[in-house]
Amino acid sequence: MSSTTVKWSYSGLKQYLNCPKQYHEVKVLQNYGINVTEQMRYGTEVHSALENYAAAQIPLAKNYLRYKPMMDAIADIDGAHYNEHRMALTVGHLACDFGSTDYWVRGIADKIIVDKDLAYIIDYKTGSNRYPDPKQLQLMALMTFEHFPDVKDIKAGLLFVAHNTFVTREYKRADIPKLWADFAGDLGRLQGSLDRDSWPCNPTPLCGWCPVKQCEFHKER
Repeated sequence: MSSTTVKWSYSGLKQYLNCPKQYHEVKVLQNYGINVTEQMRYGTEVHSALENYAAAQIPLAKNYLRYKPMMDAIADIDGAHYNEHRMALTVGHLACDFGSTDYWVRGIADKIIVDKDLAYIIDYKTGSNRYPDPKQLQLMALMTFEHFPDVKDIKAGLLFVAHNTFVTREYKRADIPKLWADFAGDLGRLQGSLDRDSWPCNPTPLCGWCPVKQCEFHKER
């Protein structure tokens, strides 16, 4: 039985919920790397271009100029702007350095704007807007409340740049306990897998894209 407290990120927790075995093989044991698709490569390139434009005014490439109006609108928002802002918390929900050995959870916000007691969190998305997952904004908000103690209210959004759509959420400091409670069940499952060293497969139609080729459910596409 493990007595180690799990360290996590939103993407890692989501990978675990999709398939504990894949999470263990890729994230924990690092026996396999993630298969980088064209969509993932494109997303990385767009994120880099938007970050460079927002942080250093490096001009956008011609094929990304269609994103300029929305980026300029964000740049005009009042407040202190933080790009690709790294945050981490201890198991006691206290702010700590991203690279601290004491971190419990950490994440990187594409954009945070802090204007006195109000903050904005923006996450750039390059894929489809059909199935948005705003819960990652909730985790970013929880970390923002700890790293910026004067902030009382947060307006957050997933910006689907290719579709020019914005999925928004709002969070209040008074709701912090309830916001953390939303993660308790999933984190309990993850901690339980670590404690028992139990990482069951979760077969789905996506098994053909999984990098864990030794798995009994893996299928070649």
